[in-house]
Amino acid sequence: MKAQVLQQTVDLQVNPEPLVFSDYPRPEPGPEEVLLQVRFCGVCHTELDEIEGRTPPPAFPVIPGHQIIGRIADRGSAVTRHAVNDRVGVAWIYSSCGHCRFCRQGRENLCPDFLGTGRDVNGGYAEYLVVHQDYAFKIPEKLVGSETAPLLCAGAIGYRSLQLTGLKNGDPLGLTGLGGSGHLVLKLARHHFPDSEIYIFTRNLVQQDFGLELGATWAGNIGTPPPRKLQAVIDTTPAWKPVLAALECLLPGGRIVINAIRKESTDSNLLAQIDYPRHLWLEKEIKSVANVCRSDVDDFLHLAAKLDIRPEVQVYPLDEANRALYDLKNKNVRGAKVLAVS
Repeated sequence: MKAQVLQQTVDLQVNPEPLVFSDYPRPEPGPEEVLLQVRFCGVCHTELDEIEGRTPPPAFPVIPGHQIIGRIADRGSAVTRHAVNDRVGVAWIYSSCGHCRFCRQGRENLCPDFLGTGRDVNGGYAEYLVVHQDYAFKIPEKLVGSETAPLLCAGAIGYRSLQLTGLKNGDPLGLTGLGGSGHLVLKLARHHFPDSEIYIFTRNLVQQDFGLELGATWAGNIGTPPPRKLQAVIDTTPAWKPVLAALECLLPGGRIVINAIRKESTDSNLLAQIDYPRHLWLEKEIKSVANVCRSDVDDFLHLAAKLDIRPEVQVYPLDEANRALYDLKNKNVRGAKVLAVS
């Protein structure tokens, strides 16, 4: 099969083509696994983190990608949940231990032994993928094409982030950044909280205009005070500066939810500049998001189908995966980026 393979971590500013497009052995499904012929795979900021060394070390050589849509081409002898030709998706969590207290609570996103798709095992920047039947998600019929891939991570983690805000209808919401996840959060928030005003913070003028097109009340640069204080802010950026700025925008008792799992280290020392009276006093909260549970993915897929929530996508062929990553790295983003694999 054809695949994009990562051999080692690199600095993308030095080497903008970290993936090697090559022939790779096609995997065979085990007894409880399905073989997925990949149709589309979303391009996520987590891939940038893997390539540049901000995640635990990948299992080199590794095929990245964890927003995967395809059809089952074959299945193991003990598979009961899926049939050949079923359309399924695979998300970030490839597997978890199944017996720790977090797994028993349905919170496998906190399992200390979970494996990440495209990091610890081969992912979707390839024509085929194997995965355990329990981690393959049935795709609702209404969700079709390349638009479905970003729902598996960007959409699902945005869904979890919105839940963690504790927002109520009418409460003002802020979003820092408006990439693949942020624009889906905006669409979801407008459905769930129709009376809530939504404020966008980004230095990217394209994203500011995009947010207003999608129904945001206001869009401005990070660090620019919004017209009113906010009950909650969801941060989808790869930097710390927006987190610090957002804390100053919160109402008493407000909460910032950090959606972006990894942060680039260039401005991490900004956290040392947190001023208690200005940033945290009056019961403000900072909450992180740790991956997504299977229930988040499954619930959001059905919710997206019901509410007709579709991301805006830019599609690249598989052999141009390096270009897609370069564009994502350099903030040339309006919506989400997706590879057309087969």
